[in-house]
Amino acid sequence: MTRSKPLVLLMLLASTAIRAEPIEPVERLRGLAEDFLRAQLQTQGATGQLFIEAGALDARLRLPACDKPAAFLPSGASITARTTIGLRCAAPVWSVYVPVTVESELPVLVLRQAAARGAALLPGDVETQTRRVSGFASHYVAQVTALTGKHLKNATSPGTPLTTELLVPDILIKRGQRVTLLASVGGIEVRAQGEAVSDATPAGRVRVQNLGSQKIVEGQVETSDIVRVGP
Repeated sequence: MTRSKPLVLLMLLASTAIRAEPIEPVERLRGLAEDFLRAQLQTQGATGQLFIEAGALDARLRLPACDKPAAFLPSGASITARTTIGLRCAAPVWSVYVPVTVESELPVLVLRQAAARGAALLPGDVETQTRRVSGFASHYVAQVTALTGKHLKNATSPGTPLTTELLVPDILIKRGQRVTLLASVGGIEVRAQGEAVSDATPAGRVRVQNLGSQKIVEGQVETSDIVRVGP
Protein backbone atom coordinates (compact mmCIF):
# COMPACT_ATOMS: atom_id res chain seq x y z
CA MET A 1 0.00 0.00 0.00
CA THR A 2 2.81 2.42 0.83
CA ARG A 3 4.38 1.88 -2.62
CA SER A 4 1.19 3.09 -4.34
CA LYS A 5 1.24 6.53 -2.67
CA PRO A 6 3.72 8.13 -5.12
CA LEU A 7 1.63 6.86 -8.04
CA VAL A 8 -1.57 8.28 -6.54
CA LEU A 9 0.15 11.63 -5.92
CA LEU A 10 1.37 11.82 -9.52
CA MET A 11 -2.12 11.08 -10.79
CA LEU A 12 -3.57 13.85 -8.62
CA LEU A 13 -0.99 16.35 -9.85
CA ALA A 14 -1.64 15.41 -13.48
CA SER A 15 -5.38 15.75 -12.98
CA THR A 16 -4.93 19.20 -11.42
CA ALA A 17 -2.74 20.33 -14.32
CA ILE A 18 -5.36 19.21 -16.84
CA ARG A 19 -8.08 21.16 -15.04
CA ALA A 20 -5.97 24.33 -14.58
CA GLU A 21 -7.16 27.28 -16.65
CA PRO A 22 -4.69 28.84 -19.11
CA ILE A 23 -3.33 32.19 -17.90
CA GLU A 24 -3.23 35.42 -19.94
CA PRO A 25 0.46 36.21 -20.62
CA VAL A 26 1.55 39.48 -19.03
CA GLU A 27 3.63 40.42 -22.08
CA ARG A 28 0.54 40.11 -24.29
CA LEU A 29 -1.29 42.57 -22.05
CA ARG A 30 1.58 45.04 -22.30
CA GLY A 31 1.67 44.66 -26.09
CA LEU A 32 -2.08 45.23 -26.42
CA ALA A 33 -1.83 48.45 -24.38
CA GLU A 34 1.08 49.70 -26.50
CA ASP A 35 -0.68 48.90 -29.79
CA PHE A 36 -3.87 50.63 -28.67
CA LEU A 37 -2.07 53.82 -27.66
CA ARG A 38 -0.02 53.85 -30.87
CA ALA A 39 -3.20 53.58 -32.95
CA GLN A 40 -4.81 56.41 -30.97
CA LEU A 41 -1.83 58.68 -31.54
CA GLN A 42 -1.71 57.90 -35.27
CA THR A 43 -5.42 58.77 -35.50
CA GLN A 44 -4.66 62.09 -33.81
CA GLY A 45 -1.89 62.79 -36.33
CA ALA A 46 1.05 62.58 -33.92
CA THR A 47 4.33 63.40 -35.70
CA GLY A 48 7.94 62.38 -35.09
CA GLN A 49 9.21 58.91 -34.30
CA LEU A 50 7.22 57.48 -31.39
CA PHE A 51 8.60 55.29 -28.62
CA ILE A 52 5.79 53.65 -26.64
CA GLU A 53 6.49 51.38 -23.67
CA ALA A 54 4.10 49.73 -21.25
CA GLY A 55 5.17 49.61 -17.65
CA ALA A 56 5.82 46.44 -15.70
CA LEU A 57 2.83 44.56 -14.30
CA ASP A 58 2.75 42.61 -11.05
CA ALA A 59 4.49 39.29 -11.67
CA ARG A 60 1.85 37.61 -9.50
CA LEU A 61 -0.95 38.67 -11.87
CA ARG A 62 -2.94 35.60 -12.95
CA LEU A 63 -5.79 36.46 -15.31
CA PRO A 64 -7.67 33.72 -17.17
CA ALA A 65 -6.84 33.65 -20.87
CA CYS A 66 -9.14 35.73 -23.06
CA ASP A 67 -9.87 35.25 -26.77
CA LYS A 68 -10.59 38.91 -27.51
CA PRO A 69 -9.41 41.33 -24.83
CA ALA A 70 -10.39 44.95 -25.59
CA ALA A 71 -8.30 48.02 -24.83
CA PHE A 72 -9.85 51.33 -23.81
CA LEU A 73 -9.05 54.77 -22.43
CA PRO A 74 -10.54 55.13 -18.93
CA SER A 75 -13.43 57.57 -18.59
CA GLY A 76 -12.26 61.15 -18.15
CA ALA A 77 -8.65 60.31 -19.05
CA SER A 78 -6.64 61.98 -21.80
CA ILE A 79 -3.52 60.84 -23.62
CA THR A 80 -0.37 62.34 -22.14
CA ALA A 81 3.30 61.36 -21.87
CA ARG A 82 2.20 58.96 -19.12
CA THR A 83 -1.16 57.36 -19.78
CA THR A 84 -3.07 54.51 -18.18
CA ILE A 85 -4.69 52.12 -20.67
CA GLY A 86 -7.46 49.76 -19.60
CA LEU A 87 -7.87 46.18 -20.82
CA ARG A 88 -10.98 44.08 -20.26
CA CYS A 89 -12.42 40.72 -21.15
CA ALA A 90 -16.11 39.87 -21.57
CA ALA A 91 -15.70 36.15 -20.93
CA PRO A 92 -14.24 35.37 -18.52
CA VAL A 93 -14.89 38.77 -16.98
CA TRP A 94 -11.83 40.73 -15.83
CA SER A 95 -10.18 44.10 -16.27
CA VAL A 96 -6.69 45.44 -15.69
CA TYR A 97 -4.94 48.82 -16.10
CA VAL A 98 -1.54 49.22 -17.73
CA PRO A 99 0.69 52.33 -17.36
CA VAL A 100 2.20 53.39 -20.69
CA THR A 101 4.83 56.07 -21.40
CA VAL A 102 5.38 57.90 -24.69
CA GLU A 103 8.53 59.56 -26.04
CA SER A 104 9.11 61.23 -29.41
CA GLU A 105 12.24 61.81 -31.45
CA LEU A 106 11.96 65.07 -33.38
CA PRO A 107 13.64 68.41 -34.12
CA VAL A 108 13.11 70.95 -31.33
CA LEU A 109 14.43 74.39 -30.41
CA VAL A 110 17.04 74.18 -27.65
CA LEU A 111 18.49 77.03 -25.57
CA ARG A 112 22.11 77.87 -26.34
CA GLN A 113 22.70 79.46 -22.94
CA ALA A 114 20.92 80.04 -19.65
CA ALA A 115 18.02 82.50 -19.71
CA ALA A 116 16.24 84.31 -16.88
CA ARG A 117 12.57 84.18 -16.06
CA GLY A 118 10.67 86.63 -18.23
CA ALA A 119 13.38 86.73 -20.91
CA ALA A 120 12.27 87.35 -24.50
CA LEU A 121 14.17 84.96 -26.73
CA LEU A 122 15.67 85.88 -30.09
CA PRO A 123 16.52 83.46 -32.94
CA GLY A 124 20.18 83.60 -31.93
CA ASP A 125 19.35 82.32 -28.45
CA VAL A 126 18.25 78.92 -29.74
CA GLU A 127 19.31 76.18 -32.10
CA THR A 128 17.52 73.22 -33.65
CA GLN A 129 18.48 69.77 -32.40
CA THR A 130 16.95 66.35 -32.90
CA ARG A 131 16.06 65.07 -29.45
CA ARG A 132 14.24 62.15 -27.89
CA VAL A 133 11.82 63.88 -25.55
CA SER A 134 8.96 62.97 -23.27
CA GLY A 135 5.51 63.30 -24.81
CA PHE A 136 4.51 64.50 -28.27
CA ALA A 137 5.63 66.98 -30.93
CA SER A 138 2.69 69.27 -30.16
CA HIS A 139 4.21 70.02 -26.74
CA TYR A 140 7.48 71.37 -28.16
CA VAL A 141 8.55 74.47 -30.08
CA ALA A 142 10.17 73.78 -33.45
CA GLN A 143 9.96 77.15 -35.27
CA VAL A 144 11.66 80.43 -34.28
CA THR A 145 8.53 82.31 -35.34
CA ALA A 146 6.85 80.89 -32.22
CA LEU A 147 9.17 83.05 -30.07
CA THR A 148 7.55 86.30 -31.19
CA GLY A 149 5.38 87.93 -28.56
CA LYS A 150 6.34 85.45 -25.85
CA HIS A 151 8.73 85.19 -22.92
CA LEU A 152 10.04 82.49 -20.61
CA LYS A 153 7.78 81.46 -17.76
CA ASN A 154 10.72 80.20 -15.69
CA ALA A 155 14.49 80.53 -15.58
CA THR A 156 15.90 77.95 -17.98
CA SER A 157 19.27 76.21 -18.24
CA PRO A 158 21.37 75.65 -21.40
CA GLY A 159 20.33 72.71 -23.57
CA THR A 160 16.69 72.79 -22.45
CA PRO A 161 14.17 71.91 -25.19
CA LEU A 162 11.55 74.66 -25.41
CA THR A 163 8.01 73.53 -24.67
CA THR A 164 4.75 75.33 -25.34
CA GLU A 165 4.23 75.54 -21.57
CA LEU A 166 7.59 77.20 -21.02
CA LEU A 167 6.77 80.08 -23.37
CA VAL A 168 3.94 82.38 -22.29
CA PRO A 169 2.42 85.42 -24.07
CA ASP A 170 3.85 88.85 -23.28
CA ILE A 171 1.83 91.23 -21.14
CA LEU A 172 0.52 93.90 -23.49
CA ILE A 173 -1.52 95.90 -20.97
CA LYS A 174 -0.45 96.13 -17.34
CA ARG A 175 -2.55 96.63 -14.24
CA GLY A 176 -2.91 100.33 -13.43
CA GLN A 177 -2.24 101.39 -17.03
CA ARG A 178 -4.46 104.07 -18.62
CA VAL A 179 -6.29 102.81 -21.71
CA THR A 180 -8.98 103.96 -24.12
CA LEU A 181 -12.31 102.14 -23.98
CA LEU A 182 -14.11 101.73 -27.30
CA ALA A 183 -17.76 100.78 -27.67
CA SER A 184 -20.16 100.81 -30.63
CA VAL A 185 -23.63 102.16 -29.74
CA GLY A 186 -26.24 102.49 -32.50
CA GLY A 187 -23.55 102.61 -35.17
CA ILE A 188 -21.65 105.33 -33.31
CA GLU A 189 -18.24 104.65 -31.76
CA VAL A 190 -17.97 105.91 -28.20
CA ARG A 191 -14.64 106.48 -26.43
CA ALA A 192 -13.91 106.73 -22.74
CA GLN A 193 -10.83 106.75 -20.56
CA GLY A 194 -10.20 103.82 -18.28
CA GLU A 195 -7.66 102.15 -16.01
CA ALA A 196 -6.79 98.45 -16.29
CA VAL A 197 -7.42 96.53 -13.09
CA SER A 198 -5.59 93.40 -14.35
CA ASP A 199 -2.82 92.43 -16.74
CA ALA A 200 -3.72 91.30 -20.26
CA THR A 201 -2.05 89.50 -23.14
CA PRO A 202 -2.48 90.32 -26.86
CA ALA A 203 -6.11 89.69 -27.94
CA GLY A 204 -6.89 88.69 -24.36
CA ARG A 205 -9.66 89.82 -22.06
CA VAL A 206 -9.08 92.55 -19.46
CA ARG A 207 -11.11 94.26 -16.74
CA VAL A 208 -11.03 98.05 -16.90
CA GLN A 209 -12.47 100.74 -14.60
CA ASN A 210 -14.25 103.49 -16.55
CA LEU A 211 -12.80 106.69 -15.05
CA GLY A 212 -15.98 108.61 -15.84
CA SER A 213 -18.62 106.27 -14.40
CA GLN A 214 -16.25 104.38 -12.03
CA LYS A 215 -17.83 101.14 -13.28
CA ILE A 216 -15.67 98.11 -14.03
CA VAL A 217 -16.21 96.60 -17.46
CA GLU A 218 -14.56 93.78 -19.36
CA GLY A 219 -13.30 94.06 -22.90
CA GLN A 220 -10.91 92.60 -25.46
CA VAL A 221 -7.43 93.98 -26.03
CA GLU A 222 -7.00 95.50 -29.49
CA THR A 223 -3.68 97.31 -29.06
CA SER A 224 -1.33 98.22 -26.21
CA ASP A 225 -3.69 101.01 -25.12
CA ILE A 226 -7.11 100.26 -26.63
CA VAL A 227 -9.76 97.92 -25.20
CA ARG A 228 -12.99 97.25 -27.03
CA VAL A 229 -16.12 96.69 -24.97
CA GLY A 230 -18.91 94.75 -26.62
CA PRO A 231 -22.60 94.39 -25.77
